[in-house]
Amino acid sequence: MKLYSGIKLLSAVAMLTAVTPDADACTSLIAGKKATTDGSVMTTYAADSHNLYGMLVHTPAADHPKGAMRKVVEWDTGKPLGEIPQAAHTYNVVGNINEHQVVIGESTWGGHKELVDTTGQSIIDYGSLIQIALERSKTAPEAIDIMTDLVDKYGYASSGESFTIADKNEVWVMEMIGKGAEKGAVWIAVRIPDDAISGHANEPRIRKVDLKDKKNVRYSKDLIPFARRRGYFSGKDEDFSFADAFEHHTADTRRGCDARVWSYFRRFNPDADAYFAWVNADTDEPMPLYIIPQRKVSLEEMQQSMRDHFEGTPYNMTDDIGAGPNHVPYRWRPMDYEVDGKNYVMERAIGTQQTGWSYVSQSRDFLPDAVGGVLWFGTDDTNTCVYMPFYCSMTEIPVQLQPGDINTFDINSNFWMNNWVANQAYHRYDLMIPDIRKVQNGLEQKYTQSRPEREAKLSELAKSGDIEAVRAQVNAEAAEIAKEATDAYRDLAQYLLVRFMDGNMKKVDEQGKFRYNEYGIPVYPDFPGYDRKYYENIVKETGDRFLIK
Repeated sequence: MKLYSGIKLLSAVAMLTAVTPDADACTSLIAGKKATTDGSVMTTYAADSHNLYGMLVHTPAADHPKGAMRKVVEWDTGKPLGEIPQAAHTYNVVGNINEHQVVIGESTWGGHKELVDTTGQSIIDYGSLIQIALERSKTAPEAIDIMTDLVDKYGYASSGESFTIADKNEVWVMEMIGKGAEKGAVWIAVRIPDDAISGHANEPRIRKVDLKDKKNVRYSKDLIPFARRRGYFSGKDEDFSFADAFEHHTADTRRGCDARVWSYFRRFNPDADAYFAWVNADTDEPMPLYIIPQRKVSLEEMQQSMRDHFEGTPYNMTDDIGAGPNHVPYRWRPMDYEVDGKNYVMERAIGTQQTGWSYVSQSRDFLPDAVGGVLWFGTDDTNTCVYMPFYCSMTEIPVQLQPGDINTFDINSNFWMNNWVANQAYHRYDLMIPDIRKVQNGLEQKYTQSRPEREAKLSELAKSGDIEAVRAQVNAEAAEIAKEATDAYRDLAQYLLVRFMDGNMKKVDEQGKFRYNEYGIPVYPDFPGYDRKYYENIVKETGDRFLIK
């Protein structure tokens, strides 16, 4: 991933460079409409980067005069790449969703380095592909047409990417890579069955498919001939694998990338445990692009999936030595290290500290577009953020989610308040996470439980044709929610600081309020100390150094 969501075309280069994420960093999970409890198409996206400011940006719908041109700016660097003819009309875009409930996310995998554009003439990078498609498409298939037409006409200026492209009826995974000295890109797209779940996380995942299935499989006409010409494939057409032709799948990348999708799969079908052999490099039999879940996926479960740290698996990040005495499921970068000539790796989970923002999207064919499309949007770490519901008809971004600076602390910023909370927990996780969950769950449950009544009223307005009233209401509610969630986390951050200061743990009552004695003096705090494993490791490491003789 590298994309910043929906940034305005005329934004300053300084803003663009301020939100540049790192490659090989994103996760996208998918559930078809017959695989979800409420019949919505659901997708997720975590925009992970160590230098990404978490904010939500709106691009308004607009009419453009004949002959108008649209500037194309590289999303990772802010570099102007060129201009293309503007569409006569562009749609309202909120983050990664547009007014027709089309949602597009991605993850970067790179692929063969020689396939990155060498002509210097290509002007469509992957981020611009997403934004332009959202501005111009009403359906997922139409978005695919727009994206592939753009790279054919203007060249592809990025490396290998996987895209999740969804609408209110269906969801596709499209994988694309450039052609080096040749203009354009080669690509393949597969429709995920309505009753299936899928995902990608910085590894191409489309392998052998039925190339004759025109309804569910689409690809560039020169895909296989190009792969043959470049020496990436030499078998029969029916055995062609995009993922294996254009990327090397090492033990390192399987564990750091495909393992995230595997951990999602196993939540909803225990049979997926068999694919651990693939992610652990014990077999070369790959994990499939999608599986059929044994039970349907709820919105809440999709949000929880974005908070995964491999709990309940051999990769559980809360109980190895790296977790320390407070069972912290986070590892600082770099992920790879060497000891005595052997290479080792830290786990890379979906829930990670460097996330700038993330979302869980819902696209629903049983509601008017203005109400059916919603981003449950959160800033910073997926594990500790609050997912807030923002509708695709929204036209005003709450002040707490507007542009900011990764180097400038802002007490009114949702991103900074979430960071304040999360970064305290990264050091005393098992002690602080219960207090965080109490606030987080309370807010999210409030927002989830209020949706049916809220959406019934909004739907009536939409059906009556009063879209302006819908917009006014969703804008007002968005402002209330963003303020409430930000204020709550500001209070939570201060509470955590006070309760756990100096390595102690102050006593609280059942409501979480600090306890005082009968004379109004704070009750003496607890000393949590360390877990048993920590003390045992001290003795193993130091012998009798600390022994009391």
